[in-house]
Order: sequence, then structure tokens, then C-alpha cells
Amino acid sequence: MLTYHSIAKVGDIPEGEGRAFHVEGLMIAVFLNEGNYTAINDFCPHQGAPLSTGYVDEQGAVTCPWHAWRFCIKEGTWLDNPRSKLQVPVYPIRIEGDEIQVGLDLPAEESETHETQS
Repeated sequence: MLTYHSIAKVGDIPEGEGRAFHVEGLMIAVFLNEGNYTAINDFCPHQGAPLSTGYVDEQGAVTCPWHAWRFCIKEGTWLDNPRSKLQVPVYPIRIEGDEIQVGLDLPAEESETHETQS
């Protein structure tokens, strides 16, 4: 079941940059690029570098700060090798009022617990 979690306020993430947020045991990188928010897993699959601190270019790619691997911030695909199936997980984002929210697909028993605690 998809549940949304408030992680930041609109305006907290500068245009063209990313920030990392700890949500339900995951580190999620949220980027603001050309006025749109996107969310991917914060860990580079190569050696675990924080993608949220990487450089975001005009094409919507984040460059890993450790070894310059590039990933699409919308689809999570590895742009250095388009034929590869390697990618980072992506997460839906929505704006509710001034809250930036990320959606996670939690198992049914976890989402029931989360809903009762909210």
C-alpha cells in the first residue's frame, strides 16, 4: 500500500540541488530540477556514495560525487551504460499545501501500523 510521508517544505531544496531524507529506514534523495521535485534512493549502487550531494546537470542527471557515475533523477537509470539494467529505486513525490511528500510502498502490516500512528 502506497503511503506518503512529509519530508520537507516547498522552498527547502534549492533549484538544481538535492537533499537526503531518512524515511522508514531508507535514505531518499530529493531533487528540485526545473521546478519539479523527484526522488530516488540516495545510495549509489557502485560504492554507496550519497547521490543527494552530487551535481545535477541540465538533462536531469545526477553525477555521483565519488566516482562520477550518472543517474537519471526521474527514472533512476544508469546513464553511463544505457543497456545496463542497473538503476536506483525511484519514489513518487507529491506536494500537499507547502509539504513535499514522498510515497513508499509499504507491506500491508507496516502501512496499517503507520496509519494508526499518524
